[in-house]
Amino acid sequence: MDRRSYLKASGATFAAMGVAGCLDSFTGGDGETITIGSDIPYRPFEYNTEAGDLVGFDVEIAEAVFAEELDYEYEFQSTSFDSIIGSLNNGNFRVIMSAMTINEERAEQVDFSDPYFTAYQTAVILSGSDITSKEDLRGVDVGVQKGTTGETAAEAIREEFDGELNIQSFDQITGAFDALLNNQVVAVINDNTVNAEFANQNDEVQFLEGEGEAADMGENAPPYLTLTVEEYGIAFRQGDDEFRQEVNEGLAAIRESGRYDEIYAEYFEG
Repeated sequence: MDRRSYLKASGATFAAMGVAGCLDSFTGGDGETITIGSDIPYRPFEYNTEAGDLVGFDVEIAEAVFAEELDYEYEFQSTSFDSIIGSLNNGNFRVIMSAMTINEERAEQVDFSDPYFTAYQTAVILSGSDITSKEDLRGVDVGVQKGTTGETAAEAIREEFDGELNIQSFDQITGAFDALLNNQVVAVINDNTVNAEFANQNDEVQFLEGEGEAADMGENAPPYLTLTVEEYGIAFRQGDDEFRQEVNEGLAAIRESGRYDEIYAEYFEG
């Protein structure tokens, strides 16, 4: 499979459906600055360039929605993903925008916007690895990021394997990737787009192939093993309904105008 096709498959389902100091500021009608909690780095959704500028898909979607559509000033605040919901509910920031999957457990603690991206949990391995199928993960060590649906997917595999899977959880996904390159784990289970970015930058890394949860999507299914099909949303404290409706209207507006597609193509069509 062409390495560049890794990213082209990312988020295809949603696409078919239709920061302080680094971006220009816009002042909303009430002068409020929207603070956005995010786990950084999580390339290609939010990460810093060598020059120190914060960029990424989520960053540009935030610019399009909060600044261009809603006329708010905003800023990103870096925070650990495994404590990000607690930090939101403690009032440390107004929303979470951090490639966060919408699921029932999280929806008991926060309210979500309409979905803005479709993703899959996948596994990357070293090229030439003896691992050629999901079954080959039985009894080995895999790396995940704490508090993510990648960790949840790994736990589901461990249950399926009657406990025969060793999970190493890292504070940031970069730790799991480093462990793979250093042969401390044999696979990393994580979102497909982030795994794809890592694979595209490292010739010795590839996706674990096979069918999976996305297989029934036909021609839109990614050409690698998919453990889950998920949708990302922006998270709000429960009861922040008026602002959540504003943001949903902003998301709808960038879809209708084509701005979403422009941003998507910048990060996932190249």
